[in-house]
Amino acid sequence: MRIDVITLFPNMINGLFAEGVSARAIDNGVLSVQTLNPRQFADGVHQSVDDRPYGGGPGMVMNCAVIEQSLASIQQQHGRGYRVYLTPQGRPLNHQMVKQLSHKEHLILLCGRYEGIDERVIEEQIDLECSLGDFVLSGGELAAAAVIDSVARQYPHYTRPESVNGKSVPKVLLSGNHSAIERYRLQQALGNSWLKRPDLFAKKALSEAELCLLNDFLKQYRNRG
Repeated sequence: MRIDVITLFPNMINGLFAEGVSARAIDNGVLSVQTLNPRQFADGVHQSVDDRPYGGGPGMVMNCAVIEQSLASIQQQHGRGYRVYLTPQGRPLNHQMVKQLSHKEHLILLCGRYEGIDERVIEEQIDLECSLGDFVLSGGELAAAAVIDSVARQYPHYTRPESVNGKSVPKVLLSGNHSAIERYRLQQALGNSWLKRPDLFAKKALSEAELCLLNDFLKQYRNRG
């Protein structure tokens, strides 16, 4: 999985993943986290990325141009990606959302600052607005870090060697078949959640496909036991 983070403060993101689950996922090549500062696309001596809002009001708003150029730069090199804007007005981050995000091959996390970003960017460029909860932070970086860390731990990770003490890496992860890998990861996320947090399923109705994957996981689990 690749995650690009658009942020005015790249060091806030880069410094958070030197340890822990996310660091291991990055070291093992399972996860790639890259930052992009939209200020590099700003004009003028001061490289301003914000302006006063039309109609008046407090604070400043991040302008369209630098955000759209940031998104275009990433898209040109790595594809469009699934675009998430971290904002207090978004849907609350929960286990179900983390599961959905963990199945994406490429995420782009946009960290707001000041009073937010130009609404036209949200309407035309953003796939999901996400919030950590009913409170306001000074920017989206901490929320982005929470998304990255929670997504990184959603499924089992493996690295070289392929076999350790007679236990091999699942063949599907070596196949190069991205759709099969995605199904495997979804199955692992569902199965591990069922084993460790069955209470979560009381709040969600599984689709037919998810139910089949979960039943197959549980059948294999019982056969191992």
